[in-house]
Amino acid sequence: MNMQWTDRIRQVKILLVIMAVFIAVASLVVSHFLVRDLAIEERNKMEVWAEAMRTLSQPNENTDLTLVLKVIEENNTIPVVVLDVDGNVQTFRNVKLKSYNESDSIAQVSAMARRMVDSGHYIRIVLDDSHEYIDVCYDESVMIKRLNLYPYVQLGVVMIFVVVAIFALLTSKKAEQNKVWVGLSKETAHQLGTPISSLMAWIEILKESYPDDVLIPEMDKDVKRLQLVAERFSKIGSLPEPVPVNLKEVMEHVVDYMDRRISQKISMICHFPPHDVIVKVNASLFEWVIENLCKNAVDAMEGSGTITLEVMEEADKVAIEVSDTGKGIKKRNVSNVFKPGFTTKKRGWGLGLSLAKRIVEEYHNGHIFVKSSELGKGTTFRIELPK
Repeated sequence: MNMQWTDRIRQVKILLVIMAVFIAVASLVVSHFLVRDLAIEERNKMEVWAEAMRTLSQPNENTDLTLVLKVIEENNTIPVVVLDVDGNVQTFRNVKLKSYNESDSIAQVSAMARRMVDSGHYIRIVLDDSHEYIDVCYDESVMIKRLNLYPYVQLGVVMIFVVVAIFALLTSKKAEQNKVWVGLSKETAHQLGTPISSLMAWIEILKESYPDDVLIPEMDKDVKRLQLVAERFSKIGSLPEPVPVNLKEVMEHVVDYMDRRISQKISMICHFPPHDVIVKVNASLFEWVIENLCKNAVDAMEGSGTITLEVMEEADKVAIEVSDTGKGIKKRNVSNVFKPGFTTKKRGWGLGLSLAKRIVEEYHNGHIFVKSSELGKGTTFRIELPK
C-alpha cells in the first residue's frame, strides 16, 4: 500500500509540474506576441502624434487645427515628452510627477526623456526649411507594462497551486497511513484481549493447584506484560492524558525489564540525576518508546556492546538520550528512520520508531530525533520533553 501511495503521488507530482511548465511557457509566448503587437501599434500612434506636433509647430492655411488638436488630445495613455534641438523640454503628457515644484518637475521629466531616448523610444521630426528638429520621446503605456508582468504573476499563482496540491496529497497520504496504523493497533489489542484473559484465568488455576511452583509467578509476569502491550496498542489513536510522573522511575522500570531479556554481553549504563525528575507523560506509552529505542540498539549491536541511557534537565525541557555502540545509520537513511515501513532488518514491519515518534510528538508535545550516528561506532537518539 505504501509503495502504491508513493508511486501515485510521484505520478501526480510529475503531472502537476508538467502542467505548471506548460501553462508558464504558453503564458510567456502569448504575452510576448501580444506585447509585441501592442508595442508596434503604440509606435504607429506616436508617429501620428509626432506628425500632429510638427503640423502644429508649422501651421499653414491648409492645416486643420481642430483635427491636429484632436489627435494630440486623444493620447491619454502613452507617456510622452517633447524635446527641442537642445534637449530642453517643450511639453509633456501623461507623465506622473513625484514633485509639483516647477524646477523639480522639469528635472524629473528631462531624466525620464533621457531614459526614453536611451531605450530607443523616440521619434525625430525635422522641421521644414530648417535644420531644427524636435524629439518626441515616449514610454510604454500602463497596459503594456501590466502585460509584461502578467505571465510572471500567473506563473506565481500556478506554482502556489502546485505546492498546495502536493501538500494536500502528502497530508492525505499521512492521514490514510494514520488510519491504517490506528486500525491495525486497535485490532491487535482486540485480538490479544481474549487469549490474554484466558491465560490469566489458567494461571490463577495453576496458582491454586501448584502454590509452591516457582515458574508460575514468572508466567504471571509475562502474561501481565502481554496485557500491558495490548493496553498500549489500544491507546494508539486516542489521546491519553499525561500525568506528572517521576521520569527516573519510568526509565529504571524499562532498564529492569530490558536487562533481564537481553544478552549478558550487552551492558546497560544509566546516567540519571540524583533527584526526582517530574514530567507529564503517559508512563505506559512512554516506556514503550524507550523500549523500542533499546530494542533497536540491541539489534544494531548484534549481540554485544553497550547501551547508555541518560536523563538531563535543562532550562525549559528534559532530555533523554539513548546511545548504542552498534553499526550506526547511513547518512541517507537518517531522515527516513521514523517513516512507517522503513527498516534495515530482514524481519519486521518498520513501525517501532514511527509509533515512537507519534507517541512523543503528538501525545507528549515533545521531539525525537537522531542526535548523531556514525557507521561502525553507534547511534544516539534524543528525546526532548517540555517541563
